[in-house]
Amino acid sequence: MKKVEICKKIRQPKDYIASIPQPFPVNGLFAIPQKLLNKATKAERLVGKLDGITQTLPDIKFFLRMFSYKDATSSSQIEGTQATMSDALEVSAGIESNDSDAHDIVFYINALEYGTKRLKKFPLSLRFLRELHGRLMQGARATHFSDPGKFRISQNWIGGTSIKDASFVPPSPEEMNQALTDLEKFFYDEESTLPIIQIAYIHAQFETIHPFLDGNGRTGRLLVTFMLMQNQLLENPVLFLSSFFKKHKKLYYDKLNAYHDGNVFEWLDFFLEGIIETAENAVEISKKIRIIRDEDMEKIQTLAKRELESSMKVLLYLFANPIVTTKTIMDATGFSRPGAQKVIDRLIGLEILKQQNELVEYDRKYVYRRYFNAFTD
Repeated sequence: MKKVEICKKIRQPKDYIASIPQPFPVNGLFAIPQKLLNKATKAERLVGKLDGITQTLPDIKFFLRMFSYKDATSSSQIEGTQATMSDALEVSAGIESNDSDAHDIVFYINALEYGTKRLKKFPLSLRFLRELHGRLMQGARATHFSDPGKFRISQNWIGGTSIKDASFVPPSPEEMNQALTDLEKFFYDEESTLPIIQIAYIHAQFETIHPFLDGNGRTGRLLVTFMLMQNQLLENPVLFLSSFFKKHKKLYYDKLNAYHDGNVFEWLDFFLEGIIETAENAVEISKKIRIIRDEDMEKIQTLAKRELESSMKVLLYLFANPIVTTKTIMDATGFSRPGAQKVIDRLIGLEILKQQNELVEYDRKYVYRRYFNAFTD
């Protein structure tokens, strides 16, 4: 496929080569092969199907939280975080943990929730991205200097032992600012191409500009979700590409590098494949969790009235917090310790909860296993 000149590689005064973005969008960006246009149409159709299904889910706010944790974990793991979704859910629920990586995932969730609310009142913009980055990085990765909420004023680079042997060097701060201005205008280009193609280019161009000292990958992946919502392809944040990018991590970076080098349709094909696979997966998860919810609700309906009320209260809590302890149930419901434990034991008997650390006598953890596995399998 024909190359498109996204960047020019220019030697800088300090004797390193930087990739300088050309005025964006560049010529040739929208001369898209019919095969890719067909793929883009399929991707948008599947996103629409997912949006329709998730809008019919009862207790949607609980399920959205789980989709968010799934993405936050994958996005953070792409950057080297070792914590799992289980670790992050435990931290969020107030279960003690010394895993600082898990706290980074929680910061990602905070940024996502902040951005989702902010987008209802404030347009997607460079200011929005700075605010998002501030929420994402404030307090996270304490060993990294990220200057939360501020675009960089110094040169950064990716890979290599120094800037001279780096695998990629983004533009200088001066050239970066013009590239960001071009990108912000493109956020609202409704005529040049299909929305899903526009979003693919926005993510790749953002990563090419690399405007923050740290956290560019995570911010750029959040940007995809917010663009889907701004373009009204999704009403709720239920489609995230981080799992797909993590699954194909090397290919993800290879295709971004291909984009930098002008092979934009290679990147576009990969991105659209990610949308299709992720949307299909999210549709299946939505179907599964609805079945699980309905079946477990039926189990609880067989209980006597008093037991039913207390068990239902805990089950609703489990949809958002599928890993619990006796203490977290006490805190969430106001039940006494014996009362909380009695409900937990009852849910174990109904095969809803399962003790996670079975050999432990104290500080026991319980997991809503079938539901949790629907998001992680």
